[in-house]
Amino acid sequence: MKKRILGVILTIFTIFAVACGSKQTATTAPAESAESASALKEVTVAASPVPHAEILYQVVDDMKALGYDLKVQEFSDYVLPNTAVNEGSIMANYFQHKPYLDDFNKERGTNIVTVSDGKVHYEPFGIYKGTKDVLVLSKGDKIAVPNDVTNEARALLLLESAGVIKLKEGAGLTATKLDIVDNPNNVEIVELESAQIPRALKDVALACMNGNYAMEAGYKVSDALFVEAQDSEAAQTYANILCVKAGNENEGWARDLFNCLKSQKVKDYIAKTYDKSVIAIN
Repeated sequence: MKKRILGVILTIFTIFAVACGSKQTATTAPAESAESASALKEVTVAASPVPHAEILYQVVDDMKALGYDLKVQEFSDYVLPNTAVNEGSIMANYFQHKPYLDDFNKERGTNIVTVSDGKVHYEPFGIYKGTKDVLVLSKGDKIAVPNDVTNEARALLLLESAGVIKLKEGAGLTATKLDIVDNPNNVEIVELESAQIPRALKDVALACMNGNYAMEAGYKVSDALFVEAQDSEAAQTYANILCVKAGNENEGWARDLFNCLKSQKVKDYIAKTYDKSVIAIN
């Protein structure tokens, strides 16, 4: 009788032990998954909301598959994304072209470089309507252009191509409004911070806008009255680039991010989403 009672007790104990063991296994599995997730290397990137951040969101899963947790931080200006990278609070940025970067480094004493050639896509610069919806101008009409050196030159070259003004020979990518040698309609060139131009459309006859700010304001390249030619020098000169602080350009995470942005998946997304307002660089 005692042996039978002891056998029952041992059976109950065994069942209890197995149940506890199963319960412990079930609760520790998520902890292992969490530990695995935390092993991903965080990569932070500063970007303009449109199209740069939108494009970066397309490669979050691709970067995760390579062992990275991609974090995108959106900025509405062209200064903070560079200062943040230079100071090291953000690892990379994706919003600018090489002439702007070179001028920024020169003026601010920063040391930011591209990853590989850096070129991901090109946004055609356009002349958009303000109070006028044609390129027929009257004396004193105002035309808004970006006030930073590189984008102002780009705007003035576009206005020259459209026949609005003529620049002195050789002004090129460093042109300012002081280089205008012929202004038949005596238009007034109004220099504004790039992000402010869409808000100023009601106060100017026309505006030369960066592609990203035009898109943020709800415009497509097809809405522009005049656009840079896709085979122009600007298409390569003003390609948008992936940038990091000097010394990080050969880091694995930087190379992997650049390769993800150059993938066919991203090229297809750009072609499908932006209706030629953004053009992938091959």
